Amino acid sequence: MLRRALLASLALPSLAQAQPAWPARPLRIVVPFPPGGLADLLARPLAARLQAALGQPVVVENRPGAGGNIGADAVAKAAPDGATWLLGSMGPLAANQFLFAAMPYETRTAFAPTSLLVNTPKAIVVNRDRPWRSLAELIAAAKAAPDSLRAGSAGNGSSLHIALELLKRESGTAILHVPYRGATPAVTDLVGGRLDLIVDNLPNILPQIREGTVRALAVATPERLPQLPEVPTTAEAGLPGFVFGTWFGLAAPARTPPEIVARMAAAVDAALREPEIGGRLAEQGAVVGGGTPEAFASFIASQTTALEAVIRDARIRAE
Repeated sequence: MLRRALLASLALPSLAQAQPAWPARPLRIVVPFPPGGLADLLARPLAARLQAALGQPVVVENRPGAGGNIGADAVAKAAPDGATWLLGSMGPLAANQFLFAAMPYETRTAFAPTSLLVNTPKAIVVNRDRPWRSLAELIAAAKAAPDSLRAGSAGNGSSLHIALELLKRESGTAILHVPYRGATPAVTDLVGGRLDLIVDNLPNILPQIREGTVRALAVATPERLPQLPEVPTTAEAGLPGFVFGTWFGLAAPARTPPEIVARMAAAVDAALREPEIGGRLAEQGAVVGGGTPEAFASFIASQTTALEAVIRDARIRAE
């Protein structure tokens, strides 16, 4: 028995040596959207911090197309060795499976959720020359004249479109949806008076709110935001069922070893706590995430259920 114990103890170093070191080569973070967007702006400082923490080069690769499906599919089909990661949004990680007639990967099983990075709250914003000073007044106007109010979005199936449909469902209103090719032209038309309202990501619309060129009626969050302390939540404004945000997270290909996923999650959590990343994101109106892979997997599951219901009820399809 003593001999077996001695042999076992001697075997431990060889077993440890058999475990490959990670990371042993450069890492790649795939952003499935064009350069310059929120995901891209998040990925690059995050990559720099991870490179310093993990001791290997971390490259950001933009692979846009099909609402994020092209880049996400590349990660789903990559080797599960911890070298390739997806910085995805609620689209490729949850909603797209209900928006597209066919998907190149099985969303629920293609990835190993790693870390929730940020959640960007939605704000209900109107043109500054419109008479509505509260969400209740906006809803009353929409009910008085169905389909007369014009609301812009970043396109059919975008998070802004889904948020608008949720607002309509929860408020019992009929509001005309006007899809644009991106959020920027929609905001331009809102400022110019060609739109009545938009339900936009706070980081995208916060500059216009602060400049006074648009008016925020409510934020779709459980609590008021420090960036806009004077703006009520949707619950305070009488619409408790409307809580919505666009979120971004990091995921690995399915079957990536759990210890690698856990180590990456810890490195991301540390990076998000640094002022250069987390602090800057908060200043722009984002709610900084972090946490464990298990927590992110649970979050994705709950979001998937909620998104499926909204997309199905409103019959939303991607462009």
